[in-house]
Amino acid sequence: MHASLQGLAHWVTEVIATAGYPGLVVLMAMESACLPIPSEVIMPFAGYLASVGRFNLFLAATFGAIGCNIGSAVAYEVGAWGGRPFLERWGRYVLLDRHELDRVDRLFIRYGAISVLIGRVLPIIRTFIALPAGIARMNRLKFHIYTFVGSWPWCFALAWVGYKLGEQWNNNPRLHAVMHDLDLVVGVLILVAIGFFIVTRVRALRARP
Repeated sequence: MHASLQGLAHWVTEVIATAGYPGLVVLMAMESACLPIPSEVIMPFAGYLASVGRFNLFLAATFGAIGCNIGSAVAYEVGAWGGRPFLERWGRYVLLDRHELDRVDRLFIRYGAISVLIGRVLPIIRTFIALPAGIARMNRLKFHIYTFVGSWPWCFALAWVGYKLGEQWNNNPRLHAVMHDLDLVVGVLILVAIGFFIVTRVRALRARP
């Protein structure tokens, strides 16, 4: 497990650092297509790159939100094409359990189309909210507008956290002296985030009746 998480963490940072904004779009698209690559890992690293001048903070948030739209379009079509039975049968392969599916369904039933906008700023729910929208055949134009508008603040907030952490690391000699290897610090943080993400999903799947 540790080797797998380490490899995933290295891959995420390499994609963003090497491919730039297009890499950011691809990773956020994968996250919004319900793959277990948390935005809580992707966007803070993009924010760190903004702190050292590699990215622009606002552009990072914008490209992240574009990636969310692309991935959400895939999830929408899966919901529209396969419906609830398909998701219940195959969802476990992307660590989606029935309990989480029930949560996003209830949110969509209660608030309708606006739940896509609300759901994009809620952890976990944001990843899967496109599925009930697809099942309900929500208007696609409205779906994409709500997805982008809801995703941008989320992407910006996570990138801003990474930006501030990177800024502190670069400008604080004491912090710099303690954490002399930023790559190690970033790697550890990413491993912890991914590990928590996967462990909570696996536990939820095991708890299924």
